[in-house]
Amino acid sequence: MFTRYFFVVLLSITALLNAGCSASRHRTAEQEGWVSLFNGKNLDNWIVKIQHHETGDNFARTFRAEDGIIKIRYDGYDHFNERYGHLYYKTPLSHYHLKFEYRFLPQSDWRKDAPEYTIENSGIMYHSQDPRTMPKEQDWPISIEMQLLAGLSDGNPRTTGNMCSPGTHIVYQGKLDTRHCINSTSKTYLPEQWVKGELIVHGDSLITHIIEGDTVMQYSKPQIGGPVVNRYAPDQKIDGKPLTSGYIALQSEGQPIDFRNIYLKVLK
Repeated sequence: MFTRYFFVVLLSITALLNAGCSASRHRTAEQEGWVSLFNGKNLDNWIVKIQHHETGDNFARTFRAEDGIIKIRYDGYDHFNERYGHLYYKTPLSHYHLKFEYRFLPQSDWRKDAPEYTIENSGIMYHSQDPRTMPKEQDWPISIEMQLLAGLSDGNPRTTGNMCSPGTHIVYQGKLDTRHCINSTSKTYLPEQWVKGELIVHGDSLITHIIEGDTVMQYSKPQIGGPVVNRYAPDQKIDGKPLTSGYIALQSEGQPIDFRNIYLKVLK
């Protein structure tokens, strides 16, 4: 009886200490100028846009807030039907530092009627067009993507924190680079483990991708141009226009993924 009582008390103390540490970290972040973009309870301050659906229609609860996590799930889908989705923070941004953690679910949970390239694949879109300017059938937002990937069952290296460019281009290693995706120098991270990512954006100047504290990619001068975005409103795609600001969005491509601890610091 005493052993059981002692164990219960120990668990209670541990829970209180963990809660205290979490609250302390939150206060410290606020004091250093960081703002939490996710309140841990609901998707207030976020805007959903899913292909084939109007802006604001969170079809089948694709995006949901549970257990202090933003979860992307497909258990309400009969067919994926190219329902590429994005969850946008409500405010456009220009100069900022974004921190977040993500975790992929196992490959077996992937929507098998989604394209094969979407296995263990998601991303953070930034400098994105306003979701309210996207027609119902547009697939990707005109934006730059910090692509997030997890290792596959084949055991081959697979970098994360890559750059992809739907309807855009960047300057990489001093030259305009029109490739759709460019791999980073990151390690491979497996599904089910939390990975820390950071995105540092200085308008249309220097952009930095960081994974687990390591700088894995840098580039500059994001601008509108190129393919891999379809059925957009023509007035939104002005090729050559510098992308100096825009919206941040979490991506759904058919693979379940979790996001948490999403913090933003506006840079001067």
